[in-house]
Amino acid sequence: MKKLILLILILTSMSFDTFKEDAFDTGEYFKFRIHYGIINAGYATLEVKDATISNKKVFHAVGKGYTTGMSKLFFKVEDLYESYFDKQTGSPYRYVRKINEGGYTKDQEGFFNQNENRVLVKDYKRKTEKTIVTSENVQDIISSFYYLRNHPNIDKLKTGEAITIDMFFDDEITKFKLKYVGRQDITTKFGTVSTMMFKPLVQTGRVFKEKESVTLWITDDDNKVPVRIKADLAVGSLKADLDEYKGLKNPFKVKK
Repeated sequence: MKKLILLILILTSMSFDTFKEDAFDTGEYFKFRIHYGIINAGYATLEVKDATISNKKVFHAVGKGYTTGMSKLFFKVEDLYESYFDKQTGSPYRYVRKINEGGYTKDQEGFFNQNENRVLVKDYKRKTEKTIVTSENVQDIISSFYYLRNHPNIDKLKTGEAITIDMFFDDEITKFKLKYVGRQDITTKFGTVSTMMFKPLVQTGRVFKEKESVTLWITDDDNKVPVRIKADLAVGSLKADLDEYKGLKNPFKVKK
């Protein structure tokens, strides 16, 4: 459950290369329903706001994930991820990670120095702080969504091609890789939607059956909205569907 919520927060946008402000804007909001079969397991939301850092206007993206109903009784999840990133370059300035996953908690904040390729991580739970060397153009877990989403070459990808970015997560650089699968029309609560399909490569083990166990569908339009995520687990499968949206910068295209 917590793995899928994290994946949703990572995958909530696709597009690939230099950052350009045209796939989203302040006021955009998504809500995803996470279900295990017919059971409603929880929700994940993403919202874009405005903020100011060092007298500069920046985007402030907020991602939340939480379990509901019976799922909450068996395994409580309350996750909060935030990112403050540049409106022109997409480079992150600061991130927040406050999570509670079945009693496992984290309370961290990170401050990026992109000129020196470093990030200062403050751990409020452990009352520690440390500076970590990063790669160039590194993204945090939330800014990655929006950086990828504005990449200009997404519509030029060929089947089987993959994109890799450097993402800072859990005090280290992670190679986040996505493989383009093809296009498909899918049925959603909003109607039939033309989508592009991707498979992020995940680690096999107790949670996922194989490296390509997760499939992502995003709208084949200027918004690049994730409308469905499916994960084949070691036992059963989980699916997340777009349940609500508002504030899109471009028209949401639905086939009649």
